[in-house]
Amino acid sequence: MDQIQVGDSKCDGGSSRNDAVVSVGATSRFDTLPEDCISMVIYHTTPRDACVVATVSKTVKSAAESDLVWEKFIPPEHSSLVSRSSKKEIYLSLADDPVLIDDGKKSFWLEKASGKKCYMLSAMDLKITWSDSPAYWQWVTIPESKFEKVAELCNVCWFEIRGKISCSMLSKGTHYSVYLVFKRASSRSYGFDHTPIEAEVGFAGKEAKKTFVFLEPGDTDPRSGYGYSGVSLSAVSRAFRTRRPWMRFPREEVEGERESGGNAEEPKERGDKWREVKLGSFYISSEGCEEGDEVEIAIMETQMGQWKSGLVFQGIEIRPMKEEVTK
Repeated sequence: MDQIQVGDSKCDGGSSRNDAVVSVGATSRFDTLPEDCISMVIYHTTPRDACVVATVSKTVKSAAESDLVWEKFIPPEHSSLVSRSSKKEIYLSLADDPVLIDDGKKSFWLEKASGKKCYMLSAMDLKITWSDSPAYWQWVTIPESKFEKVAELCNVCWFEIRGKISCSMLSKGTHYSVYLVFKRASSRSYGFDHTPIEAEVGFAGKEAKKTFVFLEPGDTDPRSGYGYSGVSLSAVSRAFRTRRPWMRFPREEVEGERESGGNAEEPKERGDKWREVKLGSFYISSEGCEEGDEVEIAIMETQMGQWKSGLVFQGIEIRPMKEEVTK
């Protein structure tokens, strides 16, 4: 009995959750079946599996690269965004090069291994408090942004950014993570060095999951000598309740609380000259959502009262959790 293992490769994206074995008798090999039949088998796998099984033989490769297979992996509402000679080329273009949609206010792409939908909501698509006042925010153009304009924070004490996306735009049966994408406007920012920022992610009309994040990495504060890498969520939450910077609590109290509730998220460098910090996550069920359902996202700091400046915000990115691809 010969076996073709679909999804057992070290290709980009890790192993697929749709791993399958196609078994055929020694006298009736898989690649001797009609090409249309082979295509229909591959049609029920994933983009990654289609690439893997294409290495079996020339016949299987031809079937795996057919428009019948790859048309299924392309969301019909986005199939006309790019023009290529084959459906596979359209898919790979959408996976490699995000395209602007919604009058340039959003970008869309496909997760390459799974075909899951990904989006970035540009700063222009977000609701930013006081963003229409040049004294507080400036709308600027910079070459490293995929959007026409980004929001540069000049000076505010009330920091609040909100966004939302329709559930119908997202892939069913998918765990998503939400990230704020930003960078420093110059060599440093002000007011964010040891300031926890509240983040909320959830479905409209339902209680959102709240957490805290930092927009500056956990280096040692040169003014106080303290560092905040790995600070616990409970310590941050207590600072918000008492309106006292968490760094003013005794160090042993902060250390003792790290075991409960996890740590506040800190920003990480991306490969595109931007930073990102995880705001939360949510799940779109395999049945999808009801018509009109939306995911709402908020990030704010309105309690401490100190002035903040020096960051540039490109937008909010929504993409499948890594486990969706690697598990």
